[in-house]
Amino acid sequence: MIDKASSVASVRFDEPLAAHTSWRVGGAADVFFTPRTVASVTEFLAHRVDGPLFWLGLGSNVLVRDGGVRGTVIATAGGLLGLAVAGDDIYAEAGVPLAKVARFAVDRGYQGLEFFAGIPGTVGGALAMNAGASGSETWNFVTSVETIDRAGVVRVRTPRDFTIRYRHVEGPFEEWFLAARFHLQQGDPAFGRQRIKEYLAIRNKTQPMQTANAGSVFRNPPGDFAARLIEHAGLKGVCEGGARVSARHANFIINEGHAKACDIERLIARIQARVQECAGIVLEPEVRIVGDPL
Repeated sequence: MIDKASSVASVRFDEPLAAHTSWRVGGAADVFFTPRTVASVTEFLAHRVDGPLFWLGLGSNVLVRDGGVRGTVIATAGGLLGLAVAGDDIYAEAGVPLAKVARFAVDRGYQGLEFFAGIPGTVGGALAMNAGASGSETWNFVTSVETIDRAGVVRVRTPRDFTIRYRHVEGPFEEWFLAARFHLQQGDPAFGRQRIKEYLAIRNKTQPMQTANAGSVFRNPPGDFAARLIEHAGLKGVCEGGARVSARHANFIINEGHAKACDIERLIARIQARVQECAGIVLEPEVRIVGDPL
C-alpha cells in the first residue's frame, strides 16, 4: 500500500470536500487519494480499492452534496502534471490545468487550444465532459487517450471507443482518463497569445470571476442559451439560502459565503421548474451532482 506520508502520493480519510471544490461546499469523502504520478495511481488501484471511485480535478463543474461521498475520491489537482510535445501532438496528463495546456501549446508554436485558457478545469475533466468554449470542443483535437480501470490496468484508446456529444462523453465502463494527445496545427505564437488574452478578457467581462462558483450550471439547449432563458424567466439575483443566481451571468450560481450544497441544489431545481413553466424547455445540468444528502 502507498505510504500515507509519501511525497509521491497521499491518502486521507474523512476529508472535507468543500476545500477541494470551486463552489466551496460539500461533505467529506470516505477516502481521499492524491496521486503525483501515473505510477502511483496504478499502484493504488492495483491493491483492489473497494467501493465507488470518483475522480476530481480542480473541483469546478461539480456539486458535492452535504452528506459527502462514499467510497474513494481520486484527486488529480496538483498531480498527474505531465505535459510535453510528442511528435506532432501535445501530450497532457489528467491533472494539468487547461490554462497551462493553452499557454504551453501556444509557446511552442501550436494553435487550436487557446479556448482552454478560459475554462477553469483540468485535462481529465475536459475529456470527461467534452469541455468547450467559443465554438470549440476538447474532443475536436484528441487523437488518443490513456485510461485506467479499477484494477490499475492502463489502456490507450482512440475517439472511436467513445460516444462524444455536446458536453457529454460515454466510454468503456469503469475506465477513467489519465492523459490525452492533442493534434494541433502550427501557428504564430504571438497570434495565439493574443487569442488567449481575448478569451480571458471575455471571461472576465461576462462571468462572475471573483465569486465561488462552478462555471456554467446548465447545458445550452439546441438553438438557444441557458443564460438567456434563465434571465427571461426573471431569475437573475434569485436566492436559496446562501446561493444566488449571478446578476452578471444568469447561468452561474454563486456561493455568497454561507451556502450549503442543498441550497445550490434547490436553486438548480427552482430554475429548471421556472424555465420549463416560462419556455417549455427542461434545462439539463452541466454540473455533475454527486454524493449523499445530509
